Amino acid sequence: MSVSDIDLIHAWKQVLTLSRLEAGQTVTVLTGADTHPQTLRCAIAASSEMGARVNRLDLPPVNAEKSLSRDSLAYLGTTPLTGNPAAIAALKASDLVLDLMTLLFSPEQHEILQTGTKILLAVEPPEVLCRLVPTEADRARVQAASRRIEAAGQMHITSAAGTDLRCRLGDFPAICEYGFVDQPGRWDHWPSGFVLTWPDEGQSNGRVVLDRGDILLPMKDYVTEPIELVIEKGYVTRISGGLQADILKEYMASYEDPEAYAVSHIGWGLQPRAHWSMLAHYNKETHIGMDARAFEGNFLWSMGPNNEAGGSRTTACHIDIPMRHCTVTLDGKPTVIHGVVQDEEGLARAARRASQGKDIA
Repeated sequence: MSVSDIDLIHAWKQVLTLSRLEAGQTVTVLTGADTHPQTLRCAIAASSEMGARVNRLDLPPVNAEKSLSRDSLAYLGTTPLTGNPAAIAALKASDLVLDLMTLLFSPEQHEILQTGTKILLAVEPPEVLCRLVPTEADRARVQAASRRIEAAGQMHITSAAGTDLRCRLGDFPAICEYGFVDQPGRWDHWPSGFVLTWPDEGQSNGRVVLDRGDILLPMKDYVTEPIELVIEKGYVTRISGGLQADILKEYMASYEDPEAYAVSHIGWGLQPRAHWSMLAHYNKETHIGMDARAFEGNFLWSMGPNNEAGGSRTTACHIDIPMRHCTVTLDGKPTVIHGVVQDEEGLARAARRASQGKDIA
């Protein structure tokens, strides 16, 4: 269902207020061929109404001839900023960049952030943006979870389906994604609401068993039959199962890069307004699957690069896998049990669901 420009402008103004946009600051709206026109015009309107100096920087797409998918996160090679110093200079000169194009996992993004420019990515459909407008409470919850990761030395993930994965922690920071940019040099993604980190290099071992209803991104597919992934010394060394396992293997092999199989970020979802079932209602090409990444109680892990956390590993392939019904512990203390987040909000929500006779798992 479509949303009105009035509603989307209001949503933008809420996010920009949380992002501490001030009158007189410079906002550059970064756009590309797939930018949603309503998101663009409402971003410009909201920023202008708040007194910002607004520019638009439109750049041509890249990588399409190399990718097997039209998803903007399917191929993380060069970006429209690669070798484009004029565009980089314009973004560095901005107080805030509203990324409606998808600039991610790139040295250019790091270079821009290091100048103090803030970058907010927003590429989901307008109605998803309005449903998942971030709040101060989202930030507090995600930050509390990040502190638990920062204090831990190991993450252990299990499930009734057979997952048993141990990841040593400590070399990389915990990352908070709560949907707005309230500090200089901060990047975030609206919508979001999850916490993540990267395991120490070579220190993830065990197996992951994807069960029915788990999700493969960027394929945007629900798993329909078990897929087993064996992980040794930080790399997926075997993928087995049925047709979906074969598709995943062929897709990853097409990149011809062994680093594609490295365990990348690990964490869990904390956004109760995001929905696991969202993929069933949308055409694959209209969104990038942020509901799947953020829904409360998921275990979200990935394969691919770690340069976003300060690591040296880059690869064009990035697979995100949100899983249901997992238990996540940090140094033996549970943070998620069978898909229920073990903080005050998560336990209270689970209790309400149980009292209403709903399946809390």
